[in-house]
Amino acid sequence: MSNVRIAAITQRLQTQFSPRELEVVDDGHNHIGHAGHQGAGHFTVRITADAFRGKRLIERHRLVYQAVADLMGSEIHALAIDARD
Repeated sequence: MSNVRIAAITQRLQTQFSPRELEVVDDGHNHIGHAGHQGAGHFTVRITADAFRGKRLIERHRLVYQAVADLMGSEIHALAIDARD
């Protein structure tokens, strides 16, 4: 299931940002037994894209969240973001 989720996140971010660098890491092993996740995963996204140039950190995070909005809650429980330009 994790590989399917990583592929879905990667596809959305590739499509939205055409990043120069992109890494999606499954952090689920760090959250085994975490209450409230209801089967959705924990992930870290490291992304470098021109779309973030001139944007504040909060704006970069919002853009990433918008790109994966349909996965939030059902496939993604928590998302750590490192977005650079």
